[in-house]
Amino acid sequence: MMKYIRNKKIKIKDDSLAGITVSLAMIPEVVAFAFVAQISPIVALFGAFVVGIISAIFGGRPGLISGAAGAVAVIFVNMIQEGHAKGLLFEQPVENMGYFYLLAAVVLMGIIQVLAGVFKLGKFVRLIPHPVMMGFVNGLAIVIFMAQLGMFKENSKDIFGQNKRKTKSKELVYKVENNEVKDIASNTVLFTINKGEVLNAQTNKKSFIIAENQVFDAATQKVVFNIGEDGFYSVKDSGVVKSTMQGSKLYTMIALVLLTMLIVWGLPKLTTKVPAALTAILIVTLIVVFTGIPAINVGDFIRDGGGAGLNGFDEISKKMNLSELWGNLPFNIDTLKFIAPYSFLAASVGLIETLMTMNLVDELTDSRGNGNKECVAQGAGNIVSGLFGGTGGCGMIGQTVININAGGRGRLSGVMMAVTLLIFILFADKYIEQVPIAALVGVMFMMVIETFAWSSFRIMNKIPKSDAVVLIIVSAVTVVFDLAIAVFVGVIISALVFAWENAKRIRARKRMKDDGTKVYEIWGPLFFGSIKAFNDKFDIKNDPNNVEIDFVESRISDHSGIEAIFNLVEKYQAAGKKITLKHLSEDCKILLYKASPVFSEVIEEDVDDPRYHLAANPEKFPKALSEYTF
Repeated sequence: MMKYIRNKKIKIKDDSLAGITVSLAMIPEVVAFAFVAQISPIVALFGAFVVGIISAIFGGRPGLISGAAGAVAVIFVNMIQEGHAKGLLFEQPVENMGYFYLLAAVVLMGIIQVLAGVFKLGKFVRLIPHPVMMGFVNGLAIVIFMAQLGMFKENSKDIFGQNKRKTKSKELVYKVENNEVKDIASNTVLFTINKGEVLNAQTNKKSFIIAENQVFDAATQKVVFNIGEDGFYSVKDSGVVKSTMQGSKLYTMIALVLLTMLIVWGLPKLTTKVPAALTAILIVTLIVVFTGIPAINVGDFIRDGGGAGLNGFDEISKKMNLSELWGNLPFNIDTLKFIAPYSFLAASVGLIETLMTMNLVDELTDSRGNGNKECVAQGAGNIVSGLFGGTGGCGMIGQTVININAGGRGRLSGVMMAVTLLIFILFADKYIEQVPIAALVGVMFMMVIETFAWSSFRIMNKIPKSDAVVLIIVSAVTVVFDLAIAVFVGVIISALVFAWENAKRIRARKRMKDDGTKVYEIWGPLFFGSIKAFNDKFDIKNDPNNVEIDFVESRISDHSGIEAIFNLVEKYQAAGKKITLKHLSEDCKILLYKASPVFSEVIEEDVDDPRYHLAANPEKFPKALSEYTF
């Protein structure tokens, strides 16, 4: 074992301390997105542990940190809300049904990711151009920065002292006339309104309470309707109403964030023996605890968000009971149709973010990971997490950069992150709750500064304009929409620009032989984008009876190129002229021979014919060409 450790050059201290640092930085982000997705924080933290440890042990990129990432969590928000509504429509209504749909969706997401790894789809990350990669990094850095700005806001309270909900009106449920609430169809008076209280018309008991254009259930104290000029409307919950911190609370937050950033920036200039981020978190925590500075800590953040706190041993124990978890989920085709689109999108976003983060780690560490192995590990982590009640996850670029900057390079850093996270959840919740949110925000701000590709500003005037446009578009789309859309848009734009630029490179040098034969020497790639320019080079009507087309400096790239040659030969022969094709590759000749026996007389074989391959398999080529006749 010790020989293995020496050979692998495992840095136990660096990896261990880096893992602990990352686990501290993981908590607020995971919990914050748990609230966005309207699930318990313990579900997200448990998912971060499972996905993190499995990907760390079995993944293809040591040093990459995985967890319950916000990019995946956001995708499931609408599904969870719709799932809650579907559960209430069952013959035996089920509360919080969206959570059980979430588990099924996470398992299906994991299966899709495993299949992506098995079929080696991870290699397609190589097709992502560098400007797209830079745009992704910049966009994600901006997203993380904006998420941290949300920490400078606090939840507004309703009349009951609970977090105030932002609700949007949907359909009219009851109409209101003269302080009477009536049924829309029968016009029967159901309730009466008296000084903000809605009383049952028959029993005169208080049923609802009206405050700030919202109607609260008197028993549950939850918003059930919005009130408009003509009546009560059903509502769609859009989250908690937040307001920016004011006064000393805001100034304290800013001061602690700046202190954390100063320590993270300055400590490496004095010593590199301890990770700066972890040291900054400890110092700021001790200052707050022993001086009594009124600062919001992790415990306050979780409790104010409506979570169950980090005291999660009992909850995790319950999640090991699979029958309790999966007993409420209907296993039928309707469930599959409902979760499949969300699972596919989450799997795509998760793999794209993971593989691009892996590329970033490759650059930072001057090494290379295994994308397909990472796909399988991510999928396996999501399957296990979903089976036992956790949410889905993927590679997290922010935490990964913190890990690399703190000296974490090996699998031990990811394992230590996950194990430390579990220890915090089970046993050390009281200690982790004391960590000020400001310290974690400061660490994340420094991570954003490290992650953002500042060199992109310097090279804007030095790279092709098309690459600069792609970089800006990908950054913007990442911020406005999501990572998957941004990468797809960037790759598509880059591919179109590449095709357009290559389409303009087709050339034809024309010369006459002594015997009167006209020779066209073709230069440049012949593919779908250059077909029109290729056809414009020929003057079939005025050419002599003998024409020779030499492809020695050209390359036929696809079916469209073959089709163009086929049509050109057909036109020359229809005009009664002899045409000869020279220097075609073996694949081109096979396809043309299959199309018609006439080509055996048109194509001239030569020992110096090129040997490149087409972007198509001649053995599996469609029979469309062979249907043509001369």
